[in-house]
Order: sequence, then structure tokens, then C-alpha cells
Amino acid sequence: MAKDNTKIIDQFTSIILDSITDGVFTVDKQWRITSFNKAAEDITGIEREETIGQRCSDVFRANICESGCVLRQTMDSGEPVICQTIYIVNSEGEKVPVSISTALLRDENGKIIGGVESFRDLSTVEDLRKKLMEKYSFADIISKSSQMQKIFNILPQIAESDSTVLIEGESGTGKELFARVIHQLSKRKNNKMIALNCSALPDTLLESELFGYKAGAFTDAKKDKKGRFALAEGSSLFLDEIGDISPALQVKLLRVLQEKEYEPLGATESVKANVRIIAASNKNLAELVRAGQFRRDLYYRINVIKILIPPLRERKEDIPLLVKHFISKYNHFQNKNIADVSPHVLRLLMQHDFLGNIRELENIIEHAFVLCRGNIIQVDHLPAELQPQGLSLPNASPNSDLQTLEAQYLLNLLEKNNWSRTKTAKELGIHKSTLFRKIKKLGIALPKVDGRSVNNEMKPQ
Repeated sequence: MAKDNTKIIDQFTSIILDSITDGVFTVDKQWRITSFNKAAEDITGIEREETIGQRCSDVFRANICESGCVLRQTMDSGEPVICQTIYIVNSEGEKVPVSISTALLRDENGKIIGGVESFRDLSTVEDLRKKLMEKYSFADIISKSSQMQKIFNILPQIAESDSTVLIEGESGTGKELFARVIHQLSKRKNNKMIALNCSALPDTLLESELFGYKAGAFTDAKKDKKGRFALAEGSSLFLDEIGDISPALQVKLLRVLQEKEYEPLGATESVKANVRIIAASNKNLAELVRAGQFRRDLYYRINVIKILIPPLRERKEDIPLLVKHFISKYNHFQNKNIADVSPHVLRLLMQHDFLGNIRELENIIEHAFVLCRGNIIQVDHLPAELQPQGLSLPNASPNSDLQTLEAQYLLNLLEKNNWSRTKTAKELGIHKSTLFRKIKKLGIALPKVDGRSVNNEMKPQ
């Protein structure tokens, strides 16, 4: 009779598991699969009969099976893993993104007999993410900003022409990336684009780098050397930080743009130049012209088509997109499986001014990747200058140590819950109005945002 009851329970368990849309499987302590539900079959494309008794790593061939198995982590620590994103390989050999959660299996005496893992197919979510990125990207440039979308719309026409282009924007906004996109879309794309940072070299070296030299032009000039104009023949030449070149060199560059020819150092004859110039500056060249620091005639020669790239602080709607992009990039480079940043981290990033623009944001994400051992980037993974320096506590006195400790304890709980008083009150087992009175009594200064949204101001609840 007991065996019949056990059989009935097993049947009901199987029915329940097969009704769940998430894939579920269980393993014993030797990592052999003991159950495999219908959704697991659908997601992996593998029949249940083929999996029972097999090692789970042989079935799933996931990117973490060998070195970072989360089910093993749960079996060793006793702690469940919740919603970690990984890839598995299905029966067709295709990578499938899934979100996995794990837990221990115990018998009626509480003894561990194995583990259970559930996994949710994220293919649809991943497809939507890719479509969203495609919608807001142009070549390698990512933005949903209306200002940037306008630039995206005219880039193909700019690329089709052979006109000189001036790209202005702060350091770190991606001026060279725009130059490369223009070149890749142009009829010159089959030849390599040549780049030169004009601020990186002194004037004498810069001239020889641009125009090259003939043997004997100066001491140690043993043989001819091609300059960047010669190397860029039939292609595009990107001159970064053009606002830093000297007035003397500005005159020589003006001649190239006017006459389409130049003279290498020590040469007696001019050389024709079939080169498209794409110039860039982190300074406002029009202001330099007014200040007498840049030739007006050269400015008008290079300012045929101007692209003005807005700084990141003026298009903060791009920050979440760029964060996702850099997470994906460094997951690939560092073989990690970080899924996202925490809401608190995103809020800090949205509040930051980013004087270094996109380059600064990428550096922040790379820094976080070095420190993050889980799958969500937290505040303590950020560079020190982005981490909150602590909020004001009431003035302590010899008789107020207990109050100061209570205030600090409440601050820690509030920060842990992303400043949500509802969650904090629930964790403390008190009503949120009671928590509000405590915050007021202890003189705790709260930030201007809570845990519910980036722009939502704190209001009495």
C-alpha cells in the first residue's frame, strides 16, 4: 500500500513539474540526473529518456559546467542561487541563453540527497534586446538620443561624398569611432583609414609624420620615409585634435586642402594627394578662430561638413544602453556571466556628470568587472569616487552613542534596500510610518531618490 502511495505521489509530482513552463531537473549527489521535466525537453531539445542517469554537464554543456557550476556551489555552501544568466547548448548545437536558479534536495530526515535546478529560456528576451540595440545603433555607435539619431540619419550621405568632415566633441565622446564609420561607409572603405593624433607630437615631428621625408633631408634620414598622407593615398586620413597644430603647420595643411598636393621634407617636387580628410577636435574651433589661435581660412576648408557630438551628460538616456553594451563586451573578453548592474549602481551612474564621457563609463564597467564575483555589479564594485561617501548622521554627544548606532544601523538597512522605506520597514517588522518617525527623530538625512525609480523624489509615505 505504501508503495502504491509513493507511486501516486511520484505521478502527481511529474504532472506538476510538466505543467511548469520553466525547465526543471534534479540530480543526485553523484551529479546524475534523476528527473527532467517537459519544459526542459523543449528548451534543450533533448528527450527525458536520454538524460536520466547522465551527468548534468554532459547534457547541458553550459559555459559554467567545468569551472563555475552553480549547482555545485549550492551543494557545497547550502546557499541557493537565484536568476543567474548563463548559456547552454541545445541538441542542435545552438547556444541558448537561460536564467537559472538552484536549491538543495533533502529527504524526510533533512539529509541532503541531491540538488534541483530550474532554468528559464531567455531567447525571446535576448532577441528583443538585440532588436532594441539594433534600433538604437548605427554600425558600432549606440544611442537612443534624438540628437544622435539625427546624426545617424545623415552619416550615409556624409560618407558617400568626398568632402572634408570636421567632428567636434569632448574627449571620450567617440570622435574616432564616428570617423571610422564614415570611412567604412565610403567608397574608400577597401583601403585602410590612417589616423594621427596631432597633439601627441611636437611640431617638427608632426610635419615629417604628415608629409614624410626624403633621404638626406636631415641628420639620420638614411632613406625615404612615407608620411601619413602617402599612406592614406586613395583612403581617408583622420587628424585628431587638429586644433593643437601650430600656425606654421596650419599653412602647410591648408595648401594640401587647396591644391591637393604636398611636399615631403627635402623634396624638390610636389606629390599629388588623393586623400579624404576627416578632422576632429575637442575644442571649439570657431572660438579658437575668434581668439586668433586658428587660421580662419583653414577652418573654413575643414568645416565643410560638421558633426557635433553631444557629451554623455546631455544624453543620459543612453547610459543604460551603453552599460548593457559594455557588460556584453567584457563578458566576452573576460569569460564572465555578469547580467546587469544593481538599481543603486544605475542610479549613481545616472547622477554622474561623466566628464570623460563614454570612455569614462567604459572604464567604470571594466573596473567593476575586475571586482565583481557574482552576476550583478554592486556599489562596492565601483571606483571609490563613485561610491557614496556616507550620509549625514545626527551630531553625536557623550550621551548619544546609542542613538548614533541606531541611526547608522537604519542607514545601512535603507542603503541595502535601495532606500525603499517599505522594504526596510518590512525587514524591521514595523510599519513604514513608524520607520518614518524614527528617521525624523534620529535626524537622518536621506538622499533625494528612493529605491523605486531613478528620478522619484523621496516623499513621506
